[in-house]
Amino acid sequence: MSDKFFFSVRVYYEDTDAGGVVYNANYVKFLERARTEWLRAHGVKQSELLEKGFGFVVASMQVDFKRSAKLDDLLLVSSTIKEVKSASAVFAQEITDEEGNVYIRAVTKIACVDVNRKRPSVIPQDIKEVFLSECD
Repeated sequence: MSDKFFFSVRVYYEDTDAGGVVYNANYVKFLERARTEWLRAHGVKQSELLEKGFGFVVASMQVDFKRSAKLDDLLLVSSTIKEVKSASAVFAQEITDEEGNVYIRAVTKIACVDVNRKRPSVIPQDIKEVFLSECD
């Protein structure tokens, strides 16, 4: 069983609406950055993956908004891999503050694609092994 991976995000002015509250679509960006950094922390660079003709795309995402973050808040985005299949993986993600207050809970399914053919593809074995070793 793996530990949660944490990625911190400071809320900047550009992330907020006119009221200083994080605009809802920006939470999705925070989740994306955290999954990218999860991959990087586990030795998977998306630029190298693309050079090999593979990429990951979001196949589905369920997001539950619990509270609003505001300008200057420091958020922690956790990512844990929950399921691995031949061409996809599922991440459980959560955005909290340093005190553990939950802002967002999300379940994100990513799919591996052959970027040249623009078709689903089996996850390369070396990456699949990383996913499986970290799967809860």
